[in-house]
Amino acid sequence: MSEDVARICLSTMTVSDVVITRSRYDDFNLSPSPVISCADAFNVIIQLKDFQSHRLWRGGELIFEGGHQKGTLAITDQRFEWQCHHLSPFDNLRFHIPFSRLRDFLAEVGRPEFSGFDCPPGTKDSVILGLAQALLPALDAPLQTSRLFLEQINLAILTHLTQTYGGLHFPPRKKGVLAPWQERQATEFLAAHMTVSFSIADLATACQLSRSYFIKSFKQTFGLTPYRWLTEYRVGKAKELLQNGLPLAEIAIACGFSDQSHMTRVFSQITGQPPGAWKRNSRST
Repeated sequence: MSEDVARICLSTMTVSDVVITRSRYDDFNLSPSPVISCADAFNVIIQLKDFQSHRLWRGGELIFEGGHQKGTLAITDQRFEWQCHHLSPFDNLRFHIPFSRLRDFLAEVGRPEFSGFDCPPGTKDSVILGLAQALLPALDAPLQTSRLFLEQINLAILTHLTQTYGGLHFPPRKKGVLAPWQERQATEFLAAHMTVSFSIADLATACQLSRSYFIKSFKQTFGLTPYRWLTEYRVGKAKELLQNGLPLAEIAIACGFSDQSHMTRVFSQITGQPPGAWKRNSRST
């Protein structure tokens, strides 16, 4: 690695197979970057500040020479070989998204007919810029950031990309579901009360709905009852803490279970294996 390339400031994290990387450099005329090997993935790059000059090759052919303004978006198919020569200071955020993750998302929303992205050079995108800026604090302190928040950002990015540059249009929301603000209010309330008792009436009131209407709308929206959603959320938090090596008894209390045996029973029902076995298997994969 050349000395100037080593001075590039990088911060990165991975969320649901999506690798998010911020790259910054404050000098001029870096050496050309190494050729990026092909991968079954695509990159989404958003400029966080004006970028004066660079050269870009795809498959050995020079396809772009010039700069980009802040908020300029690029989508590159990593099944081709790419190489870049940065000629001025830059600050960008890159999402490396496997096509498998995109295909799973499209299957979930019932739109498997997607054929590709069309994002001309120089396209400015204030939506992706805003989502990228919202992620910057998480890159500085990833362990202190809500995974639910990061997952929601990921979904928002995939939804925006496939609708804006993939030509897909999702059907309107079904009747009887929670409004977006009510979805957010309900999930935030449940997460905040993971270790605190509450009533469904409290949760319904937070969403400004009657108890009976809220229960029906929540199930229609998430496909789960509030109790089941919270149970799966608790198990998800337990998985995170298991990776950190905390004792099972401490994890059980931290995640709102009455004791270790209660957590083990629920964890096994949800995942098909007890916490200890899940931890061992997750390390081996």
